Amino acid sequence: MSASKLDQLKSMTVVVSDTGDIDSIRAYSPQDCTTNPTLILKAAQMPAYAYLVDEAVDWGRKHARTAGEVTDRLAVNVGVELSKIVPGRVSTEVDADLSFDTQAMIVKARALIADYQSRGVGRERILIKLASTWEGIRAAEVLQKEGIDCNLTLQFSLAQAVACGAAGVFLISPFVGRILDWHVKAEGKTFTAEDDPGVQSVRKIYAYYKTHGIRTVVMGASFRNTGEIEALAGCDRLTIAPALLDALSKDTGTLERRLSPDSVSDSQPKLIFDEKAFRWALNEDQMATEKLAEGIRAFAKDLRTLREMVAKRLG
Repeated sequence: MSASKLDQLKSMTVVVSDTGDIDSIRAYSPQDCTTNPTLILKAAQMPAYAYLVDEAVDWGRKHARTAGEVTDRLAVNVGVELSKIVPGRVSTEVDADLSFDTQAMIVKARALIADYQSRGVGRERILIKLASTWEGIRAAEVLQKEGIDCNLTLQFSLAQAVACGAAGVFLISPFVGRILDWHVKAEGKTFTAEDDPGVQSVRKIYAYYKTHGIRTVVMGASFRNTGEIEALAGCDRLTIAPALLDALSKDTGTLERRLSPDSVSDSQPKLIFDEKAFRWALNEDQMATEKLAEGIRAFAKDLRTLREMVAKRLG
């Protein structure tokens, strides 16, 4: 029997599960998994994980904690459970409403790591997710020097990727599907996997990093279809939602490797961004500016909904 495309993909790329659904992660055996406020909110509303919410709320009542502190504990509760399933890393996101406050992100990241460590999950198993704002990148630079590895998310441009690489960030998550969404809406046309602007963005970042010896891991994220995933086969890591993992697991066609460190070249000279240059480059990229802001707002909205749900439980 031929190997599934998922198994073929695992032979060339580290596969990461993009969900907070513990049962889905068990089903597809990814190396790592990643969550965000939207995924934590979905998990919190599933009866199977009520015990994780109950524990966090009971803890909050016992220690007179705020709804925000309880949602932090819930995120770690989910992360601890995920760490029992995947052999690699679990990504846990810092509050989206802190995305423009460097010091607050650093404080929150340290608190999350301390909570994980108090439960026997070492920092080597965790990635702290931060938005790829200038402030988020600066927070990651500090955290990396403390041995806290970071995953810079909501990434839509080469400028963001270059700044992350210069800051020594462990991993970036360039978004594919959200870039596609913007171009479909703006241009009113459909794209193939090969001319998909999200795919092209990740390929450009990958080539830039490999050409210039940047060690930051490239993890493509936010996929709309399996064609996008196949077009990035060979990327360092890909984080994939359960529905697309399922589709790949049922497809036994041949999967061609599309990215390799030995077969890329980039004529782009090495770039350097200070704060002014970074903000200008981002400003000049309408898609990246809009999608970054939109992503932060969406995560912040779901985080508020989660906090409101917890506040009602706290009474």
